[in-house]
Amino acid sequence: MSVILPALRRALAEAGRVTFSVPDPGLGLGLYVGEATNAGLHRPLNVWVDLADLLGAHLHTPEAVGAGRIRLTLQRYAPAPAPDAAGYGTAGEWARVNKLEDPVFLATFIEALRRVNPPVGGRVLALGVNAGHELDALALAFPDRTVEVLGIDLDQSALAAAHARHPSFSFRVLDVNTLPLPELGSFDLVLALSLLQSPGVVPHDLLRAIRRHHLTPTGGLILGFPNARYLDGHLSYGARMKNYARPDLSLLCTDVTQARRQLQKHGFKVFVTGKYEVLVTAIPAGIETPTGLEF
Repeated sequence: MSVILPALRRALAEAGRVTFSVPDPGLGLGLYVGEATNAGLHRPLNVWVDLADLLGAHLHTPEAVGAGRIRLTLQRYAPAPAPDAAGYGTAGEWARVNKLEDPVFLATFIEALRRVNPPVGGRVLALGVNAGHELDALALAFPDRTVEVLGIDLDQSALAAAHARHPSFSFRVLDVNTLPLPELGSFDLVLALSLLQSPGVVPHDLLRAIRRHHLTPTGGLILGFPNARYLDGHLSYGARMKNYARPDLSLLCTDVTQARRQLQKHGFKVFVTGKYEVLVTAIPAGIETPTGLEF
């Protein structure tokens, strides 16, 4: 790999696309990376997926070429603005993003929902709900119950899309920095996905407002911290810091740790899960953790 990686980087820099053949990963099941096969050194397909992302390139569908080998093609990501460059409304690229198509997020989010386990008819507050794609997971997590949902966001067009997707839920244009608002009442579950690191949001203050004024005594929270960014439509692993070429997880780790400590300090059990989006799930310490969380 110490030879392959720089060679592919040079080829992509020169031509933007490179094709090469490697041993078929399917013929080396059970082997460790780098162990020998008749066709060459074994490397699982996920190694090539990670390498493509590292080099800023799409990995095309592998093609069989015979003799126990496959052909791989890498194509450099096309220059494109971030999905939120045009805002979070329906006119921007962000409206095309559906996190529930990421299997790791889908599974860990449903596990988190079942861990909080709001009651039948319970109230759910979704902060920064955008177009409401993630709210689809409520029916997947709890097919045998209904809940009352209030979604808030700053963008009216996003909320219109969310309402069209979930006509039985309520939505309201609202700045989360105005919380607490007594008229909203208390909730059995509060969701804040990809919100707490947004400009203008002070995580500690927002969590304090929610904890003190908008949670029932048995209520819980699910907080999402992005650990990826979209590049040419591809979900690329790792939180990015400004002016850093590669992911740096310093701020992510700090934000997750601070949220975890704050919630533990005030009597919550806290679970940290996920990959491309790190989920911090908090339930009151006296509440038994439900079983059967897997989706």
